[in-house]
Amino acid sequence: MTQASTWEQILDFSNRANPYPFYDELRRTPVTRLADGSYLVSTYAEIAALLHDPRVSSDITRNPAAAAAGATADGDDGDGPGMTPTFLSMDPPDHDKFRRITMRHFGPPTTPGRVAGMEARMAEIVTDLVDNMTAQSRIDVVDDLAYPLPVTMICELLGVPPGDEQRFRVWVDVALQSTDPGLDPETQQEKRAEAGKELRAFMEELVEAHRRTPGPDLLSAMATDDGPEGRMPEEQLVSTGLLLLIAGHETTVNLISNGALTLLRHPAELQRLRDDPGLAIPMVEELLRYEPPVHFVPFRTALDDIDIAGTTIPAGASLTLVLASGNRDPAHVADPDLFIPDRRNNQHLGFGGGIHLCFGAPLARLEAQIALTAFATRLENPRMVSDPPPYRPSPFLRGPSHLLVDIDGIAARH
Repeated sequence: MTQASTWEQILDFSNRANPYPFYDELRRTPVTRLADGSYLVSTYAEIAALLHDPRVSSDITRNPAAAAAGATADGDDGDGPGMTPTFLSMDPPDHDKFRRITMRHFGPPTTPGRVAGMEARMAEIVTDLVDNMTAQSRIDVVDDLAYPLPVTMICELLGVPPGDEQRFRVWVDVALQSTDPGLDPETQQEKRAEAGKELRAFMEELVEAHRRTPGPDLLSAMATDDGPEGRMPEEQLVSTGLLLLIAGHETTVNLISNGALTLLRHPAELQRLRDDPGLAIPMVEELLRYEPPVHFVPFRTALDDIDIAGTTIPAGASLTLVLASGNRDPAHVADPDLFIPDRRNNQHLGFGGGIHLCFGAPLARLEAQIALTAFATRLENPRMVSDPPPYRPSPFLRGPSHLLVDIDGIAARH
């Protein structure tokens, strides 16, 4: 089996339920050159090094593979389709400036209590979601828990009016469908353009409304901010708002869904969490390693020749960092294919790394901890209807599209 065919099998939807044997194959050669001249990096140490290497650019406009695929400035890299680039697709110093402006209103040092202050509301939402399952003998973990929690929280964080999440869900689904490698580039571009137009109009309207009548939300703070580095330009603010809206819930949906699926496949660990809810904190870290919501980062570009693992990646080449493969690298972690919730060495690539470490990681961690604790402690005798469940089309934002579970009832609130 050639390395190129191994990568093709990873991208093949028929292997979405279990790509890990192919990652094992991929790691036999830490750095692999594909037929199109791009490079895959699949081992932990090498991925971690490149995530911190200033010779690796995140600027998608520099990337030859992105241009060939017809990707927009932020299309396949997590930003809103067809938008002005956000800090996600920038290099320093622009990246550092715009990330700081955004972080001023989200986390330390300027707003250290933002995420922690949302914990009680998260718990309230999860309690209500689980209470709504009381009359059901069969639930869908994705639709009934994993999706509504993060989408409600990100909407409240950004000040999206109640009910509008149904409007943008359709557009987000279309945008994510455009990342399906089974589609031809022209169809991918059409889907991106279609979703991008609607999403952009939605966010422009929202930004203007918050500028006129600011509230306590993050988008209002950004729209009216005159901090030390000045106000974010209008185009940038619209794109950043969309980035936070989409990335702020899509990856967490996968984290919670993958977490519930993993617990159902490991009943002893499900019982441990039921008996000791404090286990949720290390367990979520293990889930980020074992079943991460983001499997690889495409469209990085070498700015110089980079010698790594016996291979020279030439300047100008496109790189894909295969995070999910690195997370199961036996050179980094013992027994990588075992799910060990209280694993001691738990450095992982679940949130990426370096200057582009996931912006919303603290929020995603807390949402997953609360949701999975409720899943373990309140659902009585949960049983999967089918294993594996159906999966979403994207190979890099990987998670179940539905997760049907039969239950005997719902335990009372604690």
